[in-house]
Amino acid sequence: MKVQLSSYCDNGASMVQSNSSEEMSKGDQYLLNLFLTDEGIADPAIWYKKLRDESPVFRSSSGAIFLSRYEDCRMVFRDNRLGKDNREGPGGTALPREESEEVQAYREQISANRSDSSPSMLFLNPPDHTRLRGLVSRAFTPRRVESMRDSIKELTEDCLDNLADVGEGDAMEILGFLPVNVIGELVGVPRSDWEYFRPLVTAGVASLEAAPSLEELKASTAAFTEMGEYFTALLEERKAQPKDDLMSALIEVEESGDRISEAEVVSTVILLFAAGMETTQNLIGNGLGALFAHPDQMELLWNNQEYVESAVEEMLRWDSPVQLDGRTALEDTEIPDLKLPKGSQIVTLIGAANRDPARFTNPDDFQIRRNEGQPLSFASGIHYCLGANLARTEGQEMFDGLIRRFKTIEQAGDLKQRGRLTLRGYEAVPVKVTSR
Repeated sequence: MKVQLSSYCDNGASMVQSNSSEEMSKGDQYLLNLFLTDEGIADPAIWYKKLRDESPVFRSSSGAIFLSRYEDCRMVFRDNRLGKDNREGPGGTALPREESEEVQAYREQISANRSDSSPSMLFLNPPDHTRLRGLVSRAFTPRRVESMRDSIKELTEDCLDNLADVGEGDAMEILGFLPVNVIGELVGVPRSDWEYFRPLVTAGVASLEAAPSLEELKASTAAFTEMGEYFTALLEERKAQPKDDLMSALIEVEESGDRISEAEVVSTVILLFAAGMETTQNLIGNGLGALFAHPDQMELLWNNQEYVESAVEEMLRWDSPVQLDGRTALEDTEIPDLKLPKGSQIVTLIGAANRDPARFTNPDDFQIRRNEGQPLSFASGIHYCLGANLARTEGQEMFDGLIRRFKTIEQAGDLKQRGRLTLRGYEAVPVKVTSR
C-alpha cells in the first residue's frame, strides 16, 4: 500500500511517502490503522490507547505532532500561539492520507479558491477571530439559546411523536431531524426548508475527513456553494425585512462602529448549520449506541431520569461526536517537552484525551453518573465551541423525552457506522420503542 503523510512546515508543504509499512515506526502504523482502515474507524479506542500508552506526544514521519493525553490537548487548546489554519478541516494536512493525484490536484484547486472568500471563524486567529467571535457572541447569546428552550422542547416532541407513530425505525432518520430543525428555527430558515439542509450538511462535512474520495470532495464543494447561495438570498430578505432571528441579529449587531460583513454573516450561519447539525445528531446516535452496549446503564437511566444531564456529558466523553482537532504554530513555540518551529502542525486526538486514565477514573467504562468535569469534546480556549450549550440542551431534551415517552427503547438491528472519524457517528441506528 502506498501511504502519503502530509504536514505543513517552515518552507511550505512537505510530503513524506513510504511504500512499505516495514519502514514506518509503530506510531505511524497506529495512525494509519486509526485513520485509513475500517477497523480503526469502527473502534478507534484501541489505537488511541496504543498511542497514549506508547507515544503520547508523537512526531509522525511527516513532522506533525499527535497528542493523545487530556492535559496535553487542553494545554494546546489554551495556548494562543497555537492557532487555526485555513486549510482542509480540523486536522489540516497533518492527517494520514492515501489519495490519487486527481484528489491532490482538486484539493489545491479548492484551497486556492477558498483564499478568495471570507474564511470561516473556525479557521481564524486573533485578532480576526477575536473581532468576529466577539460580534457573533453579541447576537448568539446564552439568553437567546435559553429563550429557545420551549421551542427545543416542542421540536423534540415532534421527533418523538414521529417515533411513537411508527414504533420501530431508524433513530438517525427520525430523531436526527432535531438539530437541523433547531438551527433552522434559530437562524430564521422557513420550516418548509429545514429538511433541505440535512443532505447538504452531510455532503459538505465529508471533506473534513482524512481520506475523502474525489467524488466526496466535489459534492462537498457543491454543497457548501449551494448553502452559501441560499443564505446570501436569505440575508437579502432579512436586510429588507428583519425578524426576531439570528440572521437578522447578525446583520444588525455592532460594536464600536464595527459590523459583521455580509460574507462573514453567511460563513457564520453555514458554520452553525454544519457544526450544529453534525455534533448534536452524532451525540444522539452515539449516545443511543453507548446505552445499547451497556444495558445496565440504560436501565439505570430509565429508572432515574435525574441522571440525564450527567448521562449526556458521559455520552460526549465516551464517544465524542468530534474526535480530533488541529492547531498550527503561529510562531516559534516551546511547550513542555516540545519545541515547535513556526508552521508546525499539531493534531489533538480528542477521543483519546477523553479516555485518558490520568484524567478519568476507569475511562473505558461508560458510567452515566460520572462526575469528573468536562471532556474536551467541544475543545477549550478561544475556539471553544460557540454552540456547546445549545448542543447539550438538545441532547438533554432528547434523552429526557425518550425516557418520559417510552417505557423501553431497544436496538432493532445492527448499528451502521458512517465510516468517518473526524465527525464520528452512525448512519443508521434501528430502534423499537414501547410507549408508556
